[in-house]
Formats: sequence, C-alpha cells, structure tokens
Amino acid sequence: QVQLVESGGGLVQAGGSLRLSCVASGFNFRYYAMSWYRQAPGKERELVATSTGLGRVTNYAESVKGRFTISRDDAKRTLNLQMNSLKVDDTAVYYCSVLVGRRYWGQGTQVTVSS
Repeated sequence: QVQLVESGGGLVQAGGSLRLSCVASGFNFRYYAMSWYRQAPGKERELVATSTGLGRVTNYAESVKGRFTISRDDAKRTLNLQMNSLKVDDTAVYYCSVLVGRRYWGQGTQVTVSS
C-alpha cells in the first residue's frame, strides 16, 4: 500500500531555513508527480510545490517562489522541500502527497516560524 512519511519540521525564526523530507513506498516513485501541501490553522490546505515524474518539471505557489525548492531522489524514493527565508506566514502543517488512483497523504510535519 502507498505510504508517505514526512520528517524535518520544527521551530525556526523568521529568515531561517528548514528542509523537509518525505519517504515514499508502495508505488513506482519515479513515474509519479509528487507534491507538498500545507495547511495553516483555520485555513484550507494549499498546494505549495510539485515535481512531476520523469519530465522533472517543478511548479510553485506564488507565495513561495524564489524561497522554496522541491527536489527528489528517485533512488531513495524521497521527496524534499528546502525552505529558505522563512516567514511567519509559512507556519503550517506540511504534507507530502501523491495521486495514485486516489490522493494519498502523509501524516504531516509541523513547521512553526516565529517572529
């Protein structure tokens, strides 16, 4: 079965950096688009970044362009999100996600940015 396990969240001051990772299993990782989403308290879940399979196209939400970088290591079945110049508004639970018949989600990892 599809499993996604995130790690790397934490507490950081504004302007700092964090790197999130997501280890995937249960599907042929290299062929699937992988995404990071986030959900802040009281807000809807939003798409942050996507990395397509094979074609390796990446897309970002306008709010994180130039600050976040999504990458993947197909050999390790791992999706990463490097987050730089973090802002208080980036505070949220971050989820790794893949669409394999239906959308699957990891358990989420908390990112808290203090001012």
